[in-house]
Amino acid sequence: MEDRSHKVLLALVMLFLFAVIVLQYVCPGTECQLLRLRALSPAAAADPYRAEDETPARFVPRFNFSADDLLRRVDFNIKGDDLIVFLHIQKTGGTTFGRHLVRNIQLEQPCECRAGQKKCTCHRPGKRETWLFSRFSTGWSCGLHADWTELTNCVPSVVDSKKEVRLRPSR
Repeated sequence: MEDRSHKVLLALVMLFLFAVIVLQYVCPGTECQLLRLRALSPAAAADPYRAEDETPARFVPRFNFSADDLLRRVDFNIKGDDLIVFLHIQKTGGTTFGRHLVRNIQLEQPCECRAGQKKCTCHRPGKRETWLFSRFSTGWSCGLHADWTELTNCVPSVVDSKKEVRLRPSR
């Protein structure tokens, strides 16, 4: 009988340890949203910058965009000289968004992506020039993980090098 009680105790301890490991995997750190009941209260949802202990916020956003700024419409002329330049900021979902740009956007002439190839062909309707400048359409033309400064200096020269001088748009 004593041997059986040891097995039951061992099973309970192992179950407890398993539950702790799963909890740490699902909810790492001290800010687990599943365990914080205050997070569901309207006061907590009102101001995301308010600290839990009511101390002044260490981070205050500098750029508050109005609803009009966020909902503005930008006309993109795929037949003209408009060009979308995708600046990939690492660890922000940029790879997924970049793939979405070449695979899922409904345009007059969508990008052509072939199985097994990383780059897609994104030409304007009736032309052999691209409307998208990203690693999924032009490759790493400006270097690996090019930042804003590198793209600003590099994109015009790369795009213009592929056009005849008389066809280059004035910038």
